[in-house]
Amino acid sequence: MAEFLATPLGTALLILVQGLGIIAFVMISLLFLVYGDRKIWAAVQMRRGPNVVGAFGLLQSVADALKYVLKEIIVPAGADKFVFFLAPMLSFILAMIAWAVIPFNEGWVLSDINVAILYVFAVSSLEVYGVIMGGWASNSKYPFLGSLRSAAQMISYEVSIGLIIVGVIISTGSMNFSDIVRAQDGSWGIFNWYWLPHLPMVALFFISALAETNRPPFDLPEAESELVAGYQVEYSSTPFLLFMAGEYIAIFLMCALITLLFFGGWLSPIPGLPDGALWMVGKMAFFFFLFAMVKAIVPRYRYDQLMRIGWKVFLPLSLAWVVIISFLAKFEILGGFWARWMIGG
Repeated sequence: MAEFLATPLGTALLILVQGLGIIAFVMISLLFLVYGDRKIWAAVQMRRGPNVVGAFGLLQSVADALKYVLKEIIVPAGADKFVFFLAPMLSFILAMIAWAVIPFNEGWVLSDINVAILYVFAVSSLEVYGVIMGGWASNSKYPFLGSLRSAAQMISYEVSIGLIIVGVIISTGSMNFSDIVRAQDGSWGIFNWYWLPHLPMVALFFISALAETNRPPFDLPEAESELVAGYQVEYSSTPFLLFMAGEYIAIFLMCALITLLFFGGWLSPIPGLPDGALWMVGKMAFFFFLFAMVKAIVPRYRYDQLMRIGWKVFLPLSLAWVVIISFLAKFEILGGFWARWMIGG
């Protein structure tokens, strides 16, 4: 078997199986994420939420997915049909392929490349094109305005996210996610993780992730009170389902990035307990819970407030943090607290 896997055909087959495994994990997780999002929102509003289809309503997401697949696809008369259908597929595919470099345990990663962070940034920065194409191809003013809002919003907060991650790269000396997690390993457990040396940036990264994924309270590209559903107005059936799935997959990816960059990835928070993929998945689920709670309890911002926070608050703070981290790492303040590349050799 080992000899077969060493051949080009065996390698291709192994990559295919691993890729299908990641897709299966993400898609199954997606069903529970939508269910959990709705249940958390319902609990905050003191109502039941999904509770009829399946035990405790667990199959509600499956029923909704089937409903979207079986409904008729309605295309506006003046729409550019090719771009109209390409946009949701692009949003879904780009959100999915970013998972190729996300490690779930030591060695549990499809592609353990040295520039994994750059790969994720390249893919996530392209996701805005799906939204813009969807708004433009619909040939309607409201979707187009929503897509333009999304472009400005996502670009604005990608800058802050990038600068925050630069601080982590400076501390680690690597853009490989596995190396970043290994740099957080130590005898102090949870206190070895990067949330402590990079504490001010954890909150900024979380808020920027909300804005980057068009998540409430920053869901201005699809604000119901102004734009109905924004760039998704003219979409129905499966194309709408692909847009929604792509958005939730991108949110779950942000949960994975927060876990890997600041909270130790698959590392155990308590020294002595074994590390493993369950820690990684559990942390991701916890951060999705925080995403859902923010959606349920925080009112929507105005668009000018959103852009002002991004450019006048988050950008200067994250840029200043890069300078501070560079200084702390260069002069090895407190030993290897901010210079973990010293630990890794």
